Order: sequence, then C-alpha cells, then structure tokens
Amino acid sequence: MNGTHNGVSQLFEDAHAEGLLSPGSLQALTVVDLGAQIQAGLGVCVEDVQASEVVLVTVMPDDSSSIDCAGQTKTVCDGHNLVLDALMASKQKDGVLFHTRYLNGHALNPYRPLEDVVRMHKGNYSADKGTPLYDQAVVLLGTVLAKAQEFSGNGVPVRTVTLLITDGGDCTSSHAKAKDVAALVNDMRRAENHIVAAMGIHDGSTDFRRVFREMGIDDKWILTPGQSEQEIRSAFQVFSQSAVQVSQGAASFSRTAMGGFGR
Repeated sequence: MNGTHNGVSQLFEDAHAEGLLSPGSLQALTVVDLGAQIQAGLGVCVEDVQASEVVLVTVMPDDSSSIDCAGQTKTVCDGHNLVLDALMASKQKDGVLFHTRYLNGHALNPYRPLEDVVRMHKGNYSADKGTPLYDQAVVLLGTVLAKAQEFSGNGVPVRTVTLLITDGGDCTSSHAKAKDVAALVNDMRRAENHIVAAMGIHDGSTDFRRVFREMGIDDKWILTPGQSEQEIRSAFQVFSQSAVQVSQGAASFSRTAMGGFGR
C-alpha cells in the first residue's frame, strides 16, 4: 500500500466483495460521505506494524454535557486510562493498536501502538456536547471495519473489540438510525473476529438494554453501571479484562466472544 491508506470507500467495496459487508451496511457507510471522519481514525500504516497478528481496541467515550452535569468527567477519563493500563500490562501488548474517538467525533487517538496512546484528562476532554449516538456509532464501527480490512487485505490476522459509552439515548443524530448501526454490528458478529460492546451509564430514565439491543448489540456485551464512581470504574474494569483476553490469541478470543462479560 506504499505507506498510505487505501481509499476508505475502496476498503468497504473490498469488504462487500468478500461478503463481509451486507448491502445494508455498505449503504449505511456510503449514503453520507464519512470518508474524512473515518480516515481521521485510521492512524498507523499497516506496514509500520511488525506484529504477526493484530488486535484493534476501540473506545468511544461520551463527551455529552450530561456527563459533566453528573460530575463524571474524571471517572470517564480514569476508566479509559484503566483500559489502557490493563492492556499495557498484558503479554501481547505489542500486537495491540488503540483508538479513542469521542462520541461527538473527535479522534483523540487514531489507531496507534499502546505506548503512543494519549491518556484522557480534563485538558483534552470536554463533556459539553450532544449525543449523536447512531451517527457516531456508524463512523466508529466503519473505522474499525476499514482498519481491519487494511490488515486482512495485507494478510495479517486481525481481531477487534469495541466499547461504545453513553449516559443517554440518541438525541442529535442527523443521518443514521439504530437499524443502520445494527446492520454493521450484525455483519461484524457474523465475521467472528469482532466484539462490539456498550456501556450505558445510568441517567435515571433511559432503558439502555433496549437502546443497545436496537443497535444490534448482544445482551451479554451490555454494561449498565449506576452513577457512582465505583460502579462506573468497575464496568470499565470488566471491559478491560475482556480486552486483555481478546489480545491473548484466537482461542481466547473465541471463548471471550461466546461468553460475553459474564465469563
């Protein structure tokens, strides 16, 4: 690939041709031009990664204003950093690439090796925006799929684990609907090398299990912590354990994927 990324749309066309993307998913990714947003997350070039197999860990922290109103800004930062620390301590850390994209679209960390990942803190994270959950879930999952396609197209086995985080239902999406996200999640599940998980931080009213089920996310991959710092931190710890397990090889990935957060 001569040190550059294939065009994003070409990566999706390739995935569609290989039967990895359904027509519904292809449409969700191409009906609006998401290329620039997805490109912003692709990060490191495939040929700069020496690992014989790669794990993509992707986290989408909520940066809506309700996070700040509930006093959870530091807790979300700490949770993200806790996942990073757990992966850094794993034996397979050299094969892990990490991507952080906030719910409103800012790519804090395009895919990069763990030692280069920027930690979240109040200087780079402002929870003062809306909740375009469906729009940005499509962008995020599109980025995961495009990066996975880059590696698989170059003969490198790839597995992915992704966490969407929100403390409310969608309220500002302008393009995508829950069914668009579900089309992508279902294709990813069918490919058997992706895990898509979600965390709904209790806001007193949202039925997060229903919201995430409508987005295609399997019940066993849904976390619904309360509003306390301890519960939110604990939920991040549960996810970090799964991410570490996923990094430990194909067999460990299969066991984790089958068991969900309950294993």
